[in-house]
Amino acid sequence: MSNRFDKSRLPSRHVSVGPERAPHRSYYYAMGLTEEEIARPFVGIASAGNDSAPCNTTLNAQADICRVGVEQGGGMPRRFNTITVTDGIAMGHQGMKSSLASREVIADSIELSMRGHCYDALVGFAGCDKSLPGMMMAMLRLNVPSIFVYGGSILPGRFHDKDVSVKDVFEVVGRYAAGACPLSELIALEKVACPGHGACGGQYTANTMACVGEAIGLSLPNSNMVPAPYESREDIAIAAGRQVMILLERNIRPRDICTREAFENAARIVAATGGSTNGALHLPAMAHEAGIEFDLFDVAEIFKTTPYCADLQPGGQYLARDMYEAGGVYMLMKTMLAEGLLHGDCLTVTGRTLGENIDEVTWNPDQQVIYDAKTPITPTGGVVGLSGSLAPDGAIVKVAGMHRLQFSGPARVFDCEEDTFVAVENRDIREGEVIVIRYEGPKGGPGMREMLSTTAALYGLGMGEKVALITDGRFSGATRGFCIGHVGPEAADGGPIALVEDGDIISIDAEAGTIEIEVAPEVLEQRRAVWQPRRNDYQSGALWKYAQQVGPARKGAVTHPGAAAETHVYADI
Repeated sequence: MSNRFDKSRLPSRHVSVGPERAPHRSYYYAMGLTEEEIARPFVGIASAGNDSAPCNTTLNAQADICRVGVEQGGGMPRRFNTITVTDGIAMGHQGMKSSLASREVIADSIELSMRGHCYDALVGFAGCDKSLPGMMMAMLRLNVPSIFVYGGSILPGRFHDKDVSVKDVFEVVGRYAAGACPLSELIALEKVACPGHGACGGQYTANTMACVGEAIGLSLPNSNMVPAPYESREDIAIAAGRQVMILLERNIRPRDICTREAFENAARIVAATGGSTNGALHLPAMAHEAGIEFDLFDVAEIFKTTPYCADLQPGGQYLARDMYEAGGVYMLMKTMLAEGLLHGDCLTVTGRTLGENIDEVTWNPDQQVIYDAKTPITPTGGVVGLSGSLAPDGAIVKVAGMHRLQFSGPARVFDCEEDTFVAVENRDIREGEVIVIRYEGPKGGPGMREMLSTTAALYGLGMGEKVALITDGRFSGATRGFCIGHVGPEAADGGPIALVEDGDIISIDAEAGTIEIEVAPEVLEQRRAVWQPRRNDYQSGALWKYAQQVGPARKGAVTHPGAAAETHVYADI
């Protein structure tokens, strides 16, 4: 079986071939491998499985089933694990500072494990927000034949005869604070909203990046919308193991697949599904690993011309399970390709092009989740890029499902999320205000926290569309309302957001793509002259290290020079 593969050109030769590698082989014999098995290519199976949240609880089992496919394809599977930080549990407290930094740790740990053990190919299983881009970043960095597998989403909960998700639980906290519902209702909802294994069901960051996996070509067609509890996830895991061996045989690598055009396809799918604003952070970071210039403004340019077609929460009404039953990501891509919105000639992990994969899909006119791109929900995308005097390096807002696209009002400034949340809980926020939360950027936080607890509480209070919220931090994919994140330069770097004072008028126009502070330039200069950088509480450890290395949100908040600075690629060692 293994004679299809010439190990003299594969990384694993360094740990398995020749008399000088006898000590290395002795370890493989200790694990029960035979001489024939040691002669096969070694395939890393990376799992982000753990007990931290339901998004990750099935991943180890799926990764173990993947071994079957790798062996059928003539490879030798080697499973290892990486971490995750689960945003739903990290949300609303200091733990959220760990979330974005974990993306880099995930990518780095996969790289180190693959490099250290000289694995020849990679199948990655991830379920929770940052683990998806982290896994795909590692694939692009290493550039060995790779397939990305999403662990699948949770099924909807049921409450008062309606489908519910964790978003509803975050929002009921605000309703309870406003005296609009009893504690007994909050407790009853929290017990049924998340009925089992899988990642959050709406088009939040995990499902957004799962859609990206298929659109960019790193995942098998229509594999990622299958809910976590479905038995067909086993077939997907086995198929991924088999297919990665075909990619290895044909030497098809992630950077052959993830071209500039493929990143454009991915950005289209983020906008067309009303996906998470985090897509505009993770796509530039993934592109950076491939040496492709693709920043927030490039992403926003594509968003501008993309129709919003998939009626998914939080802006719409359906969940990932419904998207799967309607035909999945490929059903959406079928109508988008027909309207000339995708590059159909991009290679995918099937070994065929995106267009060839799409040809195998028949449009389903009876489903109600995915609109024909000729007659979309709205003519432009669910996510919009902004720039202007408050954000010269850009900012981003999710407009899917929003009725109001312009907002102007006096600033109410907070220097951290906790202070804002207290003000919201105390109902100390007035209609028409522009709430500014700063020093929460990648460097200043450190860690660029998401603000779902605050935004959901505002919705619960009935203030969701009566105020605007601006931050150099991030928003959860579950956030809705006039919430603008990724404002750059961030406050820690002395960006204009650091100079805002209470009462300054801030004007936002999500149609024109502008965000302005209506303060005379000379006044801002006077403020800049007396501005002092702030010292945060994280002066040692992982978050200190992250703050020293991290770059601007506009370029993906990355921590190393990327493929542009490479002198060699791991796959060719």
